Amino acid sequence: MPEPGTTAILLAAGASRRFGPQDKLLARHRGQPLIAHAAAALRATRLAQRIAVIANPALVPHLGGFRIVTLPPGTEPSQSTSLRAGLMAAGRPGRLLIVLGDMPDITPAHLLAIIGRTTAEQPAASTNGRAILPPACFPAAILPRLAALTGDRGAASLLADLPESQRIAAPDLLADIDRPKDLAP
Repeated sequence: MPEPGTTAILLAAGASRRFGPQDKLLARHRGQPLIAHAAAALRATRLAQRIAVIANPALVPHLGGFRIVTLPPGTEPSQSTSLRAGLMAAGRPGRLLIVLGDMPDITPAHLLAIIGRTTAEQPAASTNGRAILPPACFPAAILPRLAALTGDRGAASLLADLPESQRIAAPDLLADIDRPKDLAP
């Protein structure tokens, strides 16, 4: 069972510039919209509070069980903008789990492992063996620094010096979809 006070934010408001004109989160991947995979993994964690930050209202039917935060039209769809919008909606969680909507292989077990590895002072994150990647979980003590981020790099700067003990290796789960050729039928 996940830690009480943990809120999940599903970031699903990106511009998908490399994907082309279509919203990649609605593209079919293994028989369902891409967004449905990460959303299902988060629902299976049974976290009480799940927030999805979106720009495209067409994603809403795939996000049952999530509180929806829609970025206003004209908002620059960067990861930091989405993070701040999600943080504002979350209030004061004890921990904040951040998941990207274009990572279809993430499992509930991996998400729960990340939450479980997070301490009161240290975040925990995924690694593919080369880089520190989302999903990541942040304790309340770090949330003000998370809220101050700018640009489209997300929380990478806060995780750059993360000790090995706070990294969970999951190279087979961390692929993200960037281009139509990355989709599976």
